[in-house]
Amino acid sequence: MKKTFLILRHEIITILSRPSFLFAMFGIPFIGAVVFIAASQLNKVNPTQNVLTLLISNPPITQAEGYVDLGGLIKEIPASVKPGLLIAYPDETSASQALAKGEISAYYIIPKNYIQSGEITNIRSNFNPLTGSGQSYLLEWILRVNLLKGNTQLATLVSDPTQNAKKVPLSPTPQRDESNMLTFFLPYGVTMLFYIIILSAASLLLSSVAKEKENRMMEILLVSVTPRQLLTGKIVALGLVGLLQTIVWVGTGRILLARGGTTFNLPIAFQLPASFLVWGVIFFLLGYAVYASLMAGLGALVPNLREATQATIVVIFPLIIPIFLLSILINDPNGPIATILSLFPLTAPVAMMTRLSAGSVPLWQTSLSAILLAGTALLVVRSVARMFRAQTILSGQPFSRKLFFSALLGRQ
Repeated sequence: MKKTFLILRHEIITILSRPSFLFAMFGIPFIGAVVFIAASQLNKVNPTQNVLTLLISNPPITQAEGYVDLGGLIKEIPASVKPGLLIAYPDETSASQALAKGEISAYYIIPKNYIQSGEITNIRSNFNPLTGSGQSYLLEWILRVNLLKGNTQLATLVSDPTQNAKKVPLSPTPQRDESNMLTFFLPYGVTMLFYIIILSAASLLLSSVAKEKENRMMEILLVSVTPRQLLTGKIVALGLVGLLQTIVWVGTGRILLARGGTTFNLPIAFQLPASFLVWGVIFFLLGYAVYASLMAGLGALVPNLREATQATIVVIFPLIIPIFLLSILINDPNGPIATILSLFPLTAPVAMMTRLSAGSVPLWQTSLSAILLAGTALLVVRSVARMFRAQTILSGQPFSRKLFFSALLGRQ
């Protein structure tokens, strides 16, 4: 235990004395703070140039559009439609000329057989995927009112028959609005945060082991300590350093937001419960233990840091899979794919946190995932310790997947 603590202390001091790490920990937040303060001062000097204010007070200008009613279906325009947004034209020629002159941005052609076919032709000068529908919603409303002989109340009910339905939830958990952007971006942000934190912390261990092997320090250390003591000390030390870096970054962001009078007032349905933080710490520590150990084994196997960095994809590929399938995890957090990925130990650290941020997960699945991940972490640490014993034999050999997995399984 004493030797493990000595390794731990040595690693922390070594990492914290590196200028590159100190810049990453303190320099990046400092630069962010300077930019934030400068932007705040500019807004105080000239608050009219605030981008958010401009977007709210000066929304995009809506250009008029036209329509040609060949079937004579539109007899009146509802009072709720602002005049000038939809202009009637007697024929397609006049509408086309107005479009060419820039008087309208698009026009619609309602054919004579619209009631039978239900088809409307939309002609516009350019297509923008963000505003491609234009004023079509207004035309739909006008047609609906006229087809119902001017009865706007009935037209409203037809457009949304359940608008006054009483919603009684089966559980006290608020339901998220599927149309809200937070439904996607909240789990997306959580996924990327855990991926970056685990990967960056594990990469520190890869760099440390590869450098010590390259300068032959590893062989000297293994004379005094056991491989398991060496690996445990390094994993715990670099995990604490990575956690410290995360706290500094997140803490700086929260302080700057508080100083600027800005807070994230998320709707209650999107507020993550306190249990999420508990599970987040558990899955971060276990996920870090697995991938840091694999990174350490990779560093012990390859001859130098350059080759270790190139071979990293072999180790981290399972962690990338949930990112490839992120839309499936968010849209169907309790589906078979999401469940399998959150229970499989190598994808669980990211996949389970995505599920927890996207919706509710049965407690037995979360607990089982943590148990499987803990067992995997223990097995990986023991397997990588065997690779440290064999590292002298493997020294100098170029990296190959077969060699890596053979050494991991103890076949060397």
